[in-house]
Amino acid sequence: METVGTLLNQLRQDVRLGRDELMLLGEKAPLSALMACAQELTLAGHGQLVGYSRKVFIPLTRLCRNTCGYCTFATSPKKLTSAYLSPDEVLEIARAGAAQGCHEALFTLGERPELRYQQARQALAELGYATTLEYLAAMADLVYHETGLLPHINPGTMHPHEVVPLHAVSASLGIMLETTAQRLCEPGGAHWNCPDKHPQVRLDTLRSAGQQGAPITSGLLIGIGETRTERLEALLELRSLQEQYGHLQELIIQNFRAKPGTRMASAGEPDLDEQLWTIAMARLAFGSQMSIQAPPNLRPEALGQLLSAGVNDWGGISPVTLDHVNPEAAWPQIEQLAVETARSGRHLLQRLPLVPAFVREVDRWAAPEMARAIRRNSDSRGYARGEQWYPGSGKPLPVGAAHRLLNGLGPASTNLQITDILARAANHQRLTEQDIVTLFQAEGADLQAIFHQADALRQASCGDNVTFVNNCNINYTNICLFRCGFCAFAKGRTANQLRGPAYLLTPQQVAERAKEAWQQGAREVCMQGGIHPAFTGETYLSLVKAVKEVVPDMHVHAFSPLEIKQGAQTLGLSLHDYLQQLYDAGLRTLPGTAAEILDDPVRARLCSDKLSTQEWLEVMRTAHRCGIRSTATIMFGHLDTPQNWARHLLAIHDLQAQTGGFTEFVPLPFVHMESPIWHKGLARSGPTLRECLLMHAVSRLVLDSVLPNIQTSWVKMGNDGAALCLQVGANDLGGTLMYESITRAAGGNNGQLQTPSSLHVISSRCGRTLQQRDTLYRPISPALPPLTMSLTQNIPLVDCTLAVATRQS
Repeated sequence: METVGTLLNQLRQDVRLGRDELMLLGEKAPLSALMACAQELTLAGHGQLVGYSRKVFIPLTRLCRNTCGYCTFATSPKKLTSAYLSPDEVLEIARAGAAQGCHEALFTLGERPELRYQQARQALAELGYATTLEYLAAMADLVYHETGLLPHINPGTMHPHEVVPLHAVSASLGIMLETTAQRLCEPGGAHWNCPDKHPQVRLDTLRSAGQQGAPITSGLLIGIGETRTERLEALLELRSLQEQYGHLQELIIQNFRAKPGTRMASAGEPDLDEQLWTIAMARLAFGSQMSIQAPPNLRPEALGQLLSAGVNDWGGISPVTLDHVNPEAAWPQIEQLAVETARSGRHLLQRLPLVPAFVREVDRWAAPEMARAIRRNSDSRGYARGEQWYPGSGKPLPVGAAHRLLNGLGPASTNLQITDILARAANHQRLTEQDIVTLFQAEGADLQAIFHQADALRQASCGDNVTFVNNCNINYTNICLFRCGFCAFAKGRTANQLRGPAYLLTPQQVAERAKEAWQQGAREVCMQGGIHPAFTGETYLSLVKAVKEVVPDMHVHAFSPLEIKQGAQTLGLSLHDYLQQLYDAGLRTLPGTAAEILDDPVRARLCSDKLSTQEWLEVMRTAHRCGIRSTATIMFGHLDTPQNWARHLLAIHDLQAQTGGFTEFVPLPFVHMESPIWHKGLARSGPTLRECLLMHAVSRLVLDSVLPNIQTSWVKMGNDGAALCLQVGANDLGGTLMYESITRAAGGNNGQLQTPSSLHVISSRCGRTLQQRDTLYRPISPALPPLTMSLTQNIPLVDCTLAVATRQS
């Protein structure tokens, strides 16, 4: 027989143990050894993040046909003014939750009271429904459409045909298995006279949910008379269902609380060790990825121990309503729960009713309308967005966001993995994909340590000069053959929708704009457009020649890799030969656009008819060999994840290490407001502020050794948001950007133009020197030292951050 130590080591290597092996561990292993292994698995699967869902509790009915020996939620009709909450009462509770920043509407209710009470049948008839579950589905749908809250429904047992309508109107369902000990349904047992608490009935409901692809929460209620062996049997029944359907989104290990006025009022409650043992065994049985929850209001004195046993989630917590199932146990204050969680070296994060792993596969687990709402409210990791700030919106940053994210930029981190990654980045070692993903997951002190190291690398590589280029942006047509899912700029030949009609500028009109920009001080013209069906390679050559003819000294920065490839193909030329012709005509640098995310699985959904990752890289590689340098960009915050970002950054790093041809890296947050893919419900609502800052910081950490210039986009970030990016690794404010139109077409509202004088004010508020540059980062004119504060003290800015500008490549 294998030893306890051998079995625990197998679990650490993601080996799934069988029933007999788990029974042996449960019987023989010390609790401390079980908890140590469980904690390792929890950290491997969830890192230092601990979720909770900010919810409002809607007790639709307290009538129930069951008579559980421990329940105070269920009551009799004579104790209620009405059998069910009315629609108005439901909405009143939901709106109070929405006003307090909740995402979840938790519907809880007794099971099938109409089968026991005439009052319930009569009330349902007056409301226009035949069953409680029909009324429940209608109220969930009402709450979602009236308040935007995402329903999490605890409906009790369901027949297969009852799952579908509830799944359609909810983010997730829930039913506690509680136990598989059938003997507890016998006289004297906790579930005596409870037809819906028979284990097989509840297992059948869980199976039906799996067959319908409905995500569901389940778990155990411990201490109601079951044995440890029976708990393990229940966990194994749940695991069997999970192995078959994968639909169990989380397990709750809840401790029984004896309540006055119940049959079990004098029953002994399980001690802490019993709950810790059960949590640990649940983690060992289900592995690192399962989300395991324990209600924090039922063990407020032992939160750290619950985390050590394998918990990674605190479940729903309401700032509005009490816990109607355990009314004697007040919800913890969320701020205090965050403090208590941090004492265990973990970070508390708000999630949605669907747990993060399921949010990341939301199309599999939610009906289309609910999937749209979940996606729009989530970040790249599957947690709740948090602040209601969006790139390009023109709205101010959330109050206190800068302080919360930066918090002094202290260098200390308690996470040894983060510390090691930052040390290697500081020594200019190439980071791995997993290193980069780990950085993008950071929170708290780890987040601030990343920002601090990125800013230190910026100072060492670029000094304290804040650079910018005086430029103009000319989009010569918005007519395009391609149909990229994110693009609101491109139109059909006769389109007249969204932000203006289709248009096409002639080479002479482009040249006139370039001349006007030169007269206003611009020294670079950036030209890009849609792929017009009439364009050939000669079109692009004519645009370059027209500009150089009118303003010979203007730097021409033009044409995305997609345009380059299309131009070469139409002329039957190799990339090298066509790029050489463009160079001879006067083209000197390429914008790094059309990159989006350099990871083909994402590109297949985002821009399936566009360049592949390797084709984009090959255009850039060839351009660099022809003496044409380029920028590099990333457009993030739509369908992508930190893993995709890591692959993109490494692709840029590795090509730059080969050619040295990139001049700068520009993170471009996805602006969602007018994007077709967002309107279809297939994309998130752009990156969060945290993700925007991390993208700039991590880009610095990954690229600093080969590409020292990190630029931030005022068009996307807004002035205050871009200013924060300057504090976490960015060194360049980009360009003054006359005539910008692509971001405005996507719904951006941050303006079209910055001036050198406004940039001077910005750099002064940073205490840094403003330096005008050319496209290749060579200084132009003397640097401008900081102005005195008396000249800038009335500028309205957020949290001492600064208004900045950037060229949008």
